Amino acid sequence: MSDKQVMNRWLVVLGAIMIQFCLGALYAWSVFTPSLKNDYGWSVGQTQGVFAASLAVFAIVMVMAGKVMPKFGPRLLAMVGGVVVGLGYILGGLVDPSNFWLMFLFIGVVGGAGIGITYVVPIAVGMRWFPDKKGLITGLAVAGFGFGALLWVKLAADWGNLIANFGLPTTFVIYGIIFLIVVVIGGIWMVFPPEGWVPAGWTGVSVATGNKKAVALKDYVAKEMLATPQFYMIFFAFVAGSGAGLMSIGLMKLFPMQALQANGYDMAEASVIAGTAIAVYFSIFNGLGRIAWGMIADYIGGKWSVFLMMLTQGIIVILFPFMAGTKVLLYLGAAIIGFNFGGNFSLFPTITAGAFGSKNIAQLYPWVFLAYGVGGIFGPMIGGKLGDLGNFPLAFTICGILCIIAAIVVACIRRQKKA
Repeated sequence: MSDKQVMNRWLVVLGAIMIQFCLGALYAWSVFTPSLKNDYGWSVGQTQGVFAASLAVFAIVMVMAGKVMPKFGPRLLAMVGGVVVGLGYILGGLVDPSNFWLMFLFIGVVGGAGIGITYVVPIAVGMRWFPDKKGLITGLAVAGFGFGALLWVKLAADWGNLIANFGLPTTFVIYGIIFLIVVVIGGIWMVFPPEGWVPAGWTGVSVATGNKKAVALKDYVAKEMLATPQFYMIFFAFVAGSGAGLMSIGLMKLFPMQALQANGYDMAEASVIAGTAIAVYFSIFNGLGRIAWGMIADYIGGKWSVFLMMLTQGIIVILFPFMAGTKVLLYLGAAIIGFNFGGNFSLFPTITAGAFGSKNIAQLYPWVFLAYGVGGIFGPMIGGKLGDLGNFPLAFTICGILCIIAAIVVACIRRQKKA
């Protein structure tokens, strides 16, 4: 492979990170909610309704985007997605912020659709250019999504003070312009390599799979994948992993505050410690876990990486109620849970490619990603319902046990060879 080819495939990584940094704005929504509530009269339910709409539209549109990628190509799809998400935020900033339904439409539906159109593109393109480093490249791409959320929160708040200095509507317009420009530029490098291209010196033999060559295995289409038990095994594992993580996110401040106060901390101290656990330790390790687990997958394989991640997550989530009342153990628990939660987003594309081939990953992974939406419903619901009953430990125990069961299920996954 020539130096130019090497340069080209690393430009794909640059474009992927640029794109995902912008898409990470989805998880920055919480920074906008105080202004919507206090300045424009929104209810808490309305603020969460826009966020829920973004998540739902994101997941559904991602399936449709994967289907049309072979027809339109990844570059056009990425650029169109960038324009859509950018326009969603721009239009959201130009309408009256007190009009919930217009904001729901532009930020929630249009913005969510733009994210769904674009999200799978960097993953699919990166895997094709880096068959030798699928886990690492996927991890780098989705790490951009995780760290991007932190960037947009900080720019709107204490780093850039955009909301304080310019107001919420102008902040939406500024973000929309940035998203449109940056995603479209990143989309320039979203092209597949020539058919049959492989990196120089790569034989198709993976460190993780020994002498099992990728060329000897079948590349599934979505209809075939949905007819296999492997798909449902992976889907269940993703539901368990995302559900445990999202349940933990929802309770990461409320429950530790109670546990810390029970151990002698006053309310102010408990609030600061619990806030640090979620805002610093969980958030940073969430981003790092996306990269680290991707690298681990390149060495031990996607399946065994998911097994190890789910097993450790299950154990730490079960133990978390006993850790939450002690400052150091709380920080350790938040870091490990965040690290493993981030790993979901690099490992599940990798295990999907390992089970069903990477050629059609843009059509396959969106179906697997729907599990994230399911986990996002059941995990927080379990935490909320049992929390209302005063039984937070049971919520963590249920989710932890499901993660351990998922680890066992994943260990049983086998990939079929070509007939």
